[in-house]
Amino acid sequence: MMKIKKLADLDLNHQRVFIRADLNVPQDEAGNITEDTRIRASIPGIRLALSKGAAVMVTSHLGRPTEGEFKPADSLAPIAARMSELLGQPVKLIQNWVDGGFSVAPGEVVLLENCRCNKGEKKNSDELAEKMAKLCDVYVNDAFGTAHRAEATTHALAMKAKIACAGPLVAAELEALGAALGNPKRPLVAIVGGSKVSTKLTILDALADKVDQLVVGGGIANTFLLAAGLPIGKSLAEPDLVPEAKRIIDKLKARGASVPIPTDVVTAKAFSPTAEATVKRAADVAADDMILDIGPDTAGLLADIMVSAGTIVWNGPLGVFEFDQFANGTQVLAAAIAKSSAMSIAGGGDTVAAIAKFEIGEQVGYISTAGGAFLEFLEGKTLPAVAALEARAND
Repeated sequence: MMKIKKLADLDLNHQRVFIRADLNVPQDEAGNITEDTRIRASIPGIRLALSKGAAVMVTSHLGRPTEGEFKPADSLAPIAARMSELLGQPVKLIQNWVDGGFSVAPGEVVLLENCRCNKGEKKNSDELAEKMAKLCDVYVNDAFGTAHRAEATTHALAMKAKIACAGPLVAAELEALGAALGNPKRPLVAIVGGSKVSTKLTILDALADKVDQLVVGGGIANTFLLAAGLPIGKSLAEPDLVPEAKRIIDKLKARGASVPIPTDVVTAKAFSPTAEATVKRAADVAADDMILDIGPDTAGLLADIMVSAGTIVWNGPLGVFEFDQFANGTQVLAAAIAKSSAMSIAGGGDTVAAIAKFEIGEQVGYISTAGGAFLEFLEGKTLPAVAALEARAND
């Protein structure tokens, strides 16, 4: 475990605590929150600071606003309302907060308006960070989902504040991911799904040096099927990356590890929620077929791998699980992970959605709220926000 200060270990009585949370939740056209996992995930850190007698300020980004041009659609107002319900106390929303001019007493929580509307946020401005540092006695990063970005509220402020520490969400993420990759119980199995090899090539490459088995799903699996000399019809794939897929297969093989290639698949003639699903041997895919899931034999094989694993890292579904007729592969995998005694860590939006759909949340060891940061940590990259907390650990 890396050395960082934790919010849980600090005396916060009558301290002004500034929490950078990740409250970037999906909303409908009317601005109503459609899924509030990230808000709920931020509550333990806020409650912890309140229980220690702190005056609490929370901020987050929401969407992709233009710096210096605040629009009503960018507002955290719906988040303030939901946070107030979850905390059972008022949460006032503060506009134009960078230069101060507002008050917050011990036991109170205020939400500081969308931090990405502040000029200099994306550029990690020291000048902006110095202003924000004057607002607080303790800076808390509890937004692992943004840890891979060096921005004013995730990096520069951590360097400028009197004290910088990790909130419970970030501390738990680092502990879980560190345990899974630092000294994992073997066999270590990674599942990487998604539409494109190109977006996950570096993570596949990094995992090929570490894991005992690398399970690929979705469009990525189709590219690996091509690499194995199998037909994929008109399925989503990246033929130009077949040499890279072959290289990753060979890299694993040289270590005595493997990429299980599907032996059967579920195909359709069109990508549609009403398309008819047909199970075929992987070698029998027709020119007008689209592969939209793994077949039952392959799902069974992967389930056996999960049950005997020591550690499982999961990022991405195995098929188009949103359509029920193409959900079996991901559902069987999810059930096997739930049943396995392995330490399991899952991350990424689609993965979290699959976990929710198949109701296995209670059986997964750790569910990360992060996408990009989760993948970059798995790659072994230095996350700027975490590096800042490490740099301040002895202050």
